[in-house]
Amino acid sequence: MGQYCLDARVRFGLRHRPGRHAQKSNWCQMKPKQLILLIVLCVLVGALGLYVRNQQQGVFKQSALKMGQKLLGDFDPNSVAQLRITAGSNVLGILKTNDTWVVPQRDNYPANFGSVSDLVQKLWKLKITEPIKVGPSRLGALTLVPPGKDGGGTLVELLGTSGQVIRTLLVGKEHTHSSGESSPFGGGDWPDGRYVMVGNDPKTAALVNDTLSNLEPKPAEWLNKDFFKVEKARSVAVAFPVATNSWKLSRETESGEWKLAEAKPGEQLDTSKASGVANPLNSPNFADLSIGAKPEQLGLDKPTVVTIDTFDNFAYTIRMGQKTNDNFPLSMTVAAQLPKERTPGKDEKPEDKDKLDKEFKEKQKKLEEKLNQEKSYEKWVYLVSTWTVDPLLKERSQLLAEKKEEPKKEEPKQKPAPPATTQAPKKEEPKKEEKPPSSAQAKPPSP
Repeated sequence: MGQYCLDARVRFGLRHRPGRHAQKSNWCQMKPKQLILLIVLCVLVGALGLYVRNQQQGVFKQSALKMGQKLLGDFDPNSVAQLRITAGSNVLGILKTNDTWVVPQRDNYPANFGSVSDLVQKLWKLKITEPIKVGPSRLGALTLVPPGKDGGGTLVELLGTSGQVIRTLLVGKEHTHSSGESSPFGGGDWPDGRYVMVGNDPKTAALVNDTLSNLEPKPAEWLNKDFFKVEKARSVAVAFPVATNSWKLSRETESGEWKLAEAKPGEQLDTSKASGVANPLNSPNFADLSIGAKPEQLGLDKPTVVTIDTFDNFAYTIRMGQKTNDNFPLSMTVAAQLPKERTPGKDEKPEDKDKLDKEFKEKQKKLEEKLNQEKSYEKWVYLVSTWTVDPLLKERSQLLAEKKEEPKKEEPKQKPAPPATTQAPKKEEPKKEEKPPSSAQAKPPSP
């Protein structure tokens, strides 16, 4: 064999050169332990790559859900008697009692029927825009984990009259649409949908084309914000704890000029300053209710009292406490003396009687409904914004015209005295010496 190899080298013109012989492979020199370690390392790297690949592809695989079908299936929206919304540690309950939705956390104050009804109808009609298959390990990326956990979503529960669960929906993060253009003013992306999941089943995860942005578990945002409304004020009186700050304005007709009652000498109403009182509380609003606080905690034990009488014979009494966080606590009562019969006019014609009687009855019916509705607000203490009541909280001195100081009469100016001139002292002339009379002059004349 050695001879064959030598002949072959000669035959093909090959020469033996130093270092020309092939080196033995490192594989031949590798120890068994090193080989095993290398194989294990290759297996681990492959497994890690497969895991990462599965994680990257595990979010947006199509599921068995069908696009366009109802997300919550078929259920009777009229059977829903309770709503429960949970986000983090905050829980909001809304309950239907005697055909009226109320907020138990606000002492059963009426809820906004439109907001509640719209939500139930929206969930009933909500359809799947895109089915999403997501593994349990990737639910947090879409905020589709129960509230209270890291990456938790908002849980919405529809319940029946006895508290049984009708449907449960977990609402995750918003889906945003990118315009693909950057703007120097920011923006460019806007929410156009939401990731949701029915119950706790990842197989029901889907994308819907509604952002469901009104699912905040804040009781104040679900209250019915309708409130009393003062119309056609005839007189407004404000009694402050400090009596000298109190005042009362009144007018004879609806378009008449406001006048300051019991004006003291020198007091004159500034009509521009009183303009804010011209239509007091004609469209008030409130931010929230105060629940469980004692009157002395709110300053309602020593309140500022506002009394308003109207041309429709309504009488309002409003009590306001101390300002807290830009809101005033407010309670109110209302009464009305509504006439039962119409007083005929002086020049009323008989043929107009039936028409006027009908108009009177219709008006009185509306006023009675208004009275009954506004009396329902007497049970609670409201938190109203500063701008709502600021015009009524002006003190007496702030409504008065500024006193103009009479200009002082100018006294006639005295002419300045001419400057004193210094005269040089007169030189005394030397006295002339008297000459003694002569002897002839000295003799007296002869008789």
